[in-house]
Amino acid sequence: MQDNSSPEDEAAPDSVPVPASLVPHLSQTAILLDIDGTLLDFAPTPREVWVPPGLPETLRGLLQRTSGALALVSGRSLNDIDLIFAPDQFPAVGGHGAEMRLTNDAEAVAAHAPPMDKELKLRLAAIAKLSPGILLEDKGYSLALHYRLAPHAEKAIYEAVSLIRADLPNAPIEVLPGKSVCEIKHSGFTKATGVKELMTHEPFKGRRPLFIGDDVTDETVFAIMPDMNGLAFSVGRRAQGVAGHFDEPRDVRAFLAHLLDDKAVSGK
Repeated sequence: MQDNSSPEDEAAPDSVPVPASLVPHLSQTAILLDIDGTLLDFAPTPREVWVPPGLPETLRGLLQRTSGALALVSGRSLNDIDLIFAPDQFPAVGGHGAEMRLTNDAEAVAAHAPPMDKELKLRLAAIAKLSPGILLEDKGYSLALHYRLAPHAEKAIYEAVSLIRADLPNAPIEVLPGKSVCEIKHSGFTKATGVKELMTHEPFKGRRPLFIGDDVTDETVFAIMPDMNGLAFSVGRRAQGVAGHFDEPRDVRAFLAHLLDDKAVSGK
């Protein structure tokens, strides 16, 4: 794999956790998982992501072994998450912390996140007209401009967003640069605020969080893990402050499956 690490990355650990060291403690662990680029491989468009065979079964098994303390943590809306994993539903933090579901069969709960101003959203949505291949995704609480099919448009997209922000300096918005995506959301919530809220509720309360993520938006969660006695692992890069990293989503999937398969340490 090509190494695109920065000098800061060189100081980051490059090991991944040994499943046997975690299995005996699943009853005290909360497993928190990003989706795109972590559990699932990227696709040309957000709608084309594919859930590999075996992954839903692994997630269901971990949900049972942790007594429900497994949650997906994503920038996607809960509705979108459910469509991807249908017919399964999992506890989740969606919309970068804007909404959450505490159990797989509970109703979604808004996390006090205000929706984006309608006029502002319309202005941002018009950026998609800059070039064919820019895909607009309205997540309700945020707006995402995907340019995986139009990589040449990256600079123009961010320049257009900057102009709108300069025109509306008091708008409470935050720009999230991602992997071939520019996402704009209300500045009052993040994945970290969502995880903090999640961890105050049963069955997550009092457990040690284990978070795996890959993107810039996951760094807010990486940063709070030490305060929660948690562990964080990055995917595809050696992010600063994590306990280790995985090369690709398939390595994450294999690790999660191994947690269930390692009978020697689980006493089975």
